[in-house]
Formats: sequence, C-alpha cells, structure tokens
Amino acid sequence: METQHNTNVNIKNQSSIMCSSEFSFSSTAEEVTHGIDATGLTAIVTGTTNGIGIETARVLALRGVHVIMGVRNLVAGQNVREAILKDIPIAKVDVMELDLSSMASVRKFASNFNSSNLPLNILINNAGICATPFTLSKDNIELQFATNYLGHFLLTNLLLDTMKKTTSESKKEGRIINVSSDGHQYTYPEGILFGKINDESSYHRWKAYGQSKLANILHSNELARYLKEDGVDITANSLHPGAIFTNIVSPEVGQTIPKDLLNVLGEIVIKSVQQGAATTCYVALNSQVKGISGKYFCDSNVAEPNSQGTNTDLAKKLWDFSIKLIE
Repeated sequence: METQHNTNVNIKNQSSIMCSSEFSFSSTAEEVTHGIDATGLTAIVTGTTNGIGIETARVLALRGVHVIMGVRNLVAGQNVREAILKDIPIAKVDVMELDLSSMASVRKFASNFNSSNLPLNILINNAGICATPFTLSKDNIELQFATNYLGHFLLTNLLLDTMKKTTSESKKEGRIINVSSDGHQYTYPEGILFGKINDESSYHRWKAYGQSKLANILHSNELARYLKEDGVDITANSLHPGAIFTNIVSPEVGQTIPKDLLNVLGEIVIKSVQQGAATTCYVALNSQVKGISGKYFCDSNVAEPNSQGTNTDLAKKLWDFSIKLIE
C-alpha cells in the first residue's frame, strides 16, 4: 500500500510543455540538481521506502538537505536511511512514522514534527497507492482518495505555520510539491465525485486513482492562490513523474490498465527510477523554479494539465469539501 505515484502513463506528445529548462524526459534527479548546495534546508518527503521516493530522499540528502522521511513502515524506512548513509556518510536523514490513510497518524506526525522545532523549507507529498479494490480508510473515506490526496491535504495544512515561520526567519522561499500524475485525465466525468466519494456502487479503481491525482493538482492550484493572497514566500506546484512501474502496482493491476485509459494518455513510456525522481527534485531545489507557483510540471518543465486541472471553481469546491472532511 506504500509509495509512489509512478505507475503513471506519460503523454507521448509533449507539445503543451513550455520549454523553460534544458532538462527533458531522460534527465535524472542528480542531473537536474547538479551543482546545487542545499545545505541548511530541511525537507519532509512522504512515501520514501520504494522507487522514486527513495531516490528523491537520496538526491536531496546528497545535495545537503536534512531529509525527514515520512513512512508507514518504520523498519523499511530505517533500512532506506541506512542505505542512504552508506552511500552518503555525511547525509542528514531521519525517519518518522506516517500513515497518510489515517488522519490520526497524520495529526500525530505533524504534532511531533512541529514540536521538534526543526525548520521546514520543502514539503514533498509523494506517497500513494494505485487502482486498489474498493476499501474504506480508518476514517471511512475511500482509500485512494484518503491516501493520495486527503492525508496530504491535512498534512500540508498542519505544517503550513511551521513553513511560514521558517520562510520568514530564513528569508528563503518555501516549496510545497504534490506528486500527481498524467492519470488525472482519467477521472470520472464530473472530475470529483463529491457526493459519492465513498459509494462502492460508483467506484472504478482506475478512475478513483485519476480522481485522487486530479485532486492533487487542484490542491496545489488553490493553495498557490491562498499563499499568494497571504503574501508568504511559499510556492505550491504539482507534477507528473513519468511511468515507473514499481510495487505501487501489482503485476495483476498493471496488466489491467483499461484500454480507454491508454487511449486518453497515449503510449506508455517507461522511465528509470533516477529519471522518475527528476521532476520532483527539480521543482524542489532548482533555482529556475523560483517564484513559480500553481503550475503543473512534467519532465522538469512546466506543462498543462487537462481542463479540469485548471478549473478554479472545482479547486475551490474541493478545498471547501476537504476542510469539512478533516474537521
């Protein structure tokens, strides 16, 4: 059930991408952060026990970031931490328990982190699950929506004051990154099934996945608007990492990608894990992204989500709906 939004299908025709960087589909996380000294920055990365989550944590640590790994499985998290320290002996990496499907766990994680008096410069909402059978979370919310989106929505809200304080004191831009997917295009016709999130009879596991990924984009957009209005130096962006088949998807699930989903998204193009983590690390650390907020990235460049992903009314409705769910 843990980590990575990297089942996602990459659009072959990238004509909508605004070529604002020298990086591309094949760039790796190390390449897009080459020469960057991020010593003194602190980042929380969720879902760091598999695939692109591990590589994101490793490369951020390589660049000097103090990385807090939010993981559901502490043993697996400690194993990843030890592997990173073996590779980078001077790395600063810590592990904290976090189950995004449980609001109680999210609240406990945020409380513990806020009590630590650590700064927070970067929040990377990376953890996720994909195309699971219909299941309700501990809070009786459909599991993909709860894990991929709502847990991160709550986590972001709970950590925002700490990020604002850090930004004010450090005079350094804060960055919030939601790992979404081009799979956001394969959602329900309404975009978000507000009245039927938990309705098993309306459930389609791939469309529910797309719904959660669309929600990640809408969250970033509305948060960016809020932060701008609030006058704080924190950006919020979303991204598609590319298709990297890791254990977020079981072989059985991977073989059941609907043909109409493939028709919507185009040909599957598989990235390596190093390439899959590139856009996340680019948006987190590269100076070319400074001041850019409320955007959707793909292949380390600004791209365009579908029309629902830019719908401001839908974003506001989702925000209000989410606030009520976490109360």
